[in-house]
Amino acid sequence: MSWLVTGGAGYIGAHVVRAFRAQGIDAVVIDDLSSGKEAFVPHGVPLVRGSILDGALLEQAMSDHGVQGVVHLAGFKYAGVSVNRPLHTYEQNVTGTATLLAAMANSGVDRLVFSSSAAVYGTPDVDLVTESTPKHPESPYGESKLIGEWLIADQAKAAGLRHTSLRYFNVVGSGSTDVYDASPHNLFPLVFDALLEGRTPRINGTDYPTPDGTCVRDYIHVADLAEAHVVAARRLDAGEPLEPVYNLGSGDGVSVGEIMTAVADATGISFVPDVAPRRTGDPARIVASGELAARDLDWRMRHSLADMVTSAWEARRAATDA
Repeated sequence: MSWLVTGGAGYIGAHVVRAFRAQGIDAVVIDDLSSGKEAFVPHGVPLVRGSILDGALLEQAMSDHGVQGVVHLAGFKYAGVSVNRPLHTYEQNVTGTATLLAAMANSGVDRLVFSSSAAVYGTPDVDLVTESTPKHPESPYGESKLIGEWLIADQAKAAGLRHTSLRYFNVVGSGSTDVYDASPHNLFPLVFDALLEGRTPRINGTDYPTPDGTCVRDYIHVADLAEAHVVAARRLDAGEPLEPVYNLGSGDGVSVGEIMTAVADATGISFVPDVAPRRTGDPARIVASGELAARDLDWRMRHSLADMVTSAWEARRAATDA
């Protein structure tokens, strides 16, 4: 018996696969490699190359590998780009999730951990986001993640699906030097790419109502995130109750300015960031409570900010040197 990890060749998915294996749980990956990397899949883990829009392929993979549960990470994850590609975003994230749920039902697979997102909240007007904070997604990406949660909840009522959805905040760091964040839109890769190319990293806005004037965000280490998926899967396997959704946040924010200082320390490259105007729609602060996840998923911050930056930099450098 095994767990199927959709999008398991991606940055987060590859860490989830490693966390499952470390706990003695067999994993199988399905990924179309549109953004994931085959090299991220550990040796010995089966990789089914294909799309979650292919229901027959999903059912075949579940049958071939004795799948008992699914961690669903596959999807189109670029919130900003989704504004210009809404139909593609909905196809990948909504139709893809519906196709996966149908394949699970046809295969008798009744356990699901869903990769949701802080994007479901939009721009919250509270200092600390909880699971009950109103949802006001501001992009097709955020909307698609919220619809995914609805689809899963409805399928649970209809078919007895056991599930939970994990709303990620800012995922950074690396738990393995052979896996790094390759997104062209995330802060850490943008900063590292600038430094490696001899450019100066940029801060968007230094006039926010925060201690240093830069945006405050909630950064969590990808290895901590992966561990929470294992706990969720084990609890679903054991038939233990879980909340329908959990925030995976630190409860404490870090400013973009503080990130820049930590990057300079970790890389040994001294720089003063360039300053650009604010980006439209960027809230001053988004920080989440992880209390429910701490209670049920052994969720806690096992890594410091320095750990997050140093591990991410080492993995990025390893990729550059390979």
